[in-house]
Amino acid sequence: MEAYSAVISLLQSLDKRNFHELFHGHTAEMLDSLRAIAEYFQKVLDEFEPGKIKSLEENIRVAASEAEDVVELKTHQIIKGSSWTFGILQHQDLLPVVEKMDTIKKQVMEIVSHDADQLLELTGDSLIDTSSTSYAMLSDKLEDDHIVQGIDDDLEIIVKRLIGPSSDLEIVTITGMGGIGKTTLARKAYDHLPIRYHFDILAWVTISQEFRNRKVLLEALHCISKSTGRSNAKDYNEMDENELADLVQKKLKGPRYLVVVDDIWSTNVWDSISGIFPNYKNGSRILLTTRETEVAMYANTCSPHEMSLLSLDNGWRLLCDKVFGRKYEHPPELDEIGKEIVEKCQGLPLTISVIVGHLSKVARTLEGWKDVSRNLSEIIASHPNQCLGVLGLSYHHLPNRLKPCFLSMSSFPEDFQVDTRRLIQLWIAEGFIRISENGKSLEEVAIDYLEDLISRNLIQARKRRFNGDIKVCGIHDLLREFCLIESKMTKFMHVERTHPTIPTQKHNVRRFSFQTKFYSVEDCCKLLPPVARSIYLFSHLDQPLEPHIKILGILPIYRRNLIVDTQF
Repeated sequence: MEAYSAVISLLQSLDKRNFHELFHGHTAEMLDSLRAIAEYFQKVLDEFEPGKIKSLEENIRVAASEAEDVVELKTHQIIKGSSWTFGILQHQDLLPVVEKMDTIKKQVMEIVSHDADQLLELTGDSLIDTSSTSYAMLSDKLEDDHIVQGIDDDLEIIVKRLIGPSSDLEIVTITGMGGIGKTTLARKAYDHLPIRYHFDILAWVTISQEFRNRKVLLEALHCISKSTGRSNAKDYNEMDENELADLVQKKLKGPRYLVVVDDIWSTNVWDSISGIFPNYKNGSRILLTTRETEVAMYANTCSPHEMSLLSLDNGWRLLCDKVFGRKYEHPPELDEIGKEIVEKCQGLPLTISVIVGHLSKVARTLEGWKDVSRNLSEIIASHPNQCLGVLGLSYHHLPNRLKPCFLSMSSFPEDFQVDTRRLIQLWIAEGFIRISENGKSLEEVAIDYLEDLISRNLIQARKRRFNGDIKVCGIHDLLREFCLIESKMTKFMHVERTHPTIPTQKHNVRRFSFQTKFYSVEDCCKLLPPVARSIYLFSHLDQPLEPHIKILGILPIYRRNLIVDTQF
């Protein structure tokens, strides 16, 4: 991902410069070559199957960043008049970085040539980008283990919509962030006695990111067979997908049915399966769960049912029921610290479930629970498959253009209210946004990106203006924890949350965020390498940082002086 953001940043630097006035001859030709290579990298990173060129992504990141440094530095020198030679940037300055980029391009092309059929298109019946095998098959199915409190109202709404008077086939949709309880709500509706009596056939199919059409059809047929008591499972293996789809339609013809389509990620997937559900105007229903609001609206333009985070009271009830059991009262001395723990979980059932698992292993004492409250973030991070992996699915499903924008939320402290206008300016300054082909401005593209991340339930719109525009946004603490881990792994950003010991070797990253209450200028500058170009400050510094950066010769002074000095 950091390779992608480095390439986009390079392209933005090449786009914004008035090259026809500054450069010509061999220099202009070399810059054109550099742009062509960068655009090739963008195309491959955007559309090629994830993981195929993973071994070269770090090389791409380094080469693209070095190339941008040279372009920006030499341009700055020319504009300032310190390196003016008849208006020409000496092409020898560019030659090493262009050669390095070209060498990596040839290595990428060699990998691509072995698997050309997968370049620029997705083939077969897999319509979803599965970016991380380590997260494969992780989904909201984990929510099935949660006894979620406080969804009785949600259940009533869903049941009413499912057994409503309309005779047409209707699609009822449930949306919300990963771990919020969508699957649990759908399961409760599916098992609800009035629903069982109302529908003749009930079927449940789980989509998830790794979609296989045949698997979905077989899953549907298995459920239908259980409902009807007739099964010909042996014959199914001999049928192709078209025959299986015809059989599903045939079995659903006549009876009133309810099919739950759980954890769907893509409008393409909905297009591929929606045709198997016949509409005989007998009140049949589809119940669809998704993290993607866009998918829900595509399946049914009526407002989806958006699940809310648990209130403090419902979260506390959930924790008590799972730790002590419904028959037992919790010790009164744990009431205050227990609610503090729940409050830190910010109403997400998935987080509460992980913390419950940890609480069951520690002493039920005030001191034991205080220790859990102090180390909540570390506890969550130590359960990647149970917690962060579920949310990681949402991140890995993002198109590459949105990933750096989402990870940039790690640059802000916990519970920070981010002004939307400032966030958009930062994204543009960082080089995350390119002008679109449809003529939209950088600001308009950035707003589209933000709305997209909100519709995917990854960023929260905390406040809106009277006209509906987003005024302030933020991110759930659990998603922020994921951002911090991913940023560190991909060298996207170095974040200091506690007063650090000075490392023997400086961090080889280009973005730094200092989120401690107090930080000395000396300590700050000791961590910054010469390639540092974005510095986010959320500390009370004893003196201004800018003069020290100028002395160090750090890049933001002549490139993007991206210094956010915001107090806690």
